[in-house]
Amino acid sequence: MLPQLIRSPDGRLVVLQQERRIPVQVKLCFPWSEPQRFISLRDDDENEVALVEDPSTLEPASRGALDQALAEAGFVLGVTRVVSIDEEVEIRQWVVETQQGSRSFQTHLDDWPRLLPGGDLLVRDVAGDLYRLIGPDAMDKRSKDLLWSFVD
Repeated sequence: MLPQLIRSPDGRLVVLQQERRIPVQVKLCFPWSEPQRFISLRDDDENEVALVEDPSTLEPASRGALDQALAEAGFVLGVTRVVSIDEEVEIRQWVVETQQGSRSFQTHLDDWPRLLPGGDLLVRDVAGDLYRLIGPDAMDKRSKDLLWSFVD
């Protein structure tokens, strides 16, 4: 059975189980070759409350809560500027500036950024790494021009 996830008023990720609300932390599991799968949700005592084998199977509200928790947990590179986005056969090649330095990565053409609460965008590359485009509306003109097809 898939867990139902929400964000509590204090910002923590919470698993709803049989009328109980259990605050949890996200822990990525092996294989690291598939970091978008097998996410352990653990309580404050490190006991596993739920295992999300594939986040795409969660209902949209739970998926959004999990995406936000993953972004905040530091598993995500924060993108501050988009240098280029080039489309090739079946691949989109990104060059970006992150809080950690310059990066380039690839996404499949049919993988689109997901909108996070607060307006940021979350992008998953072909290797499973996550990139959070921080405040795309406030980015420089070139970044906004490149991102126009991904945002309203």
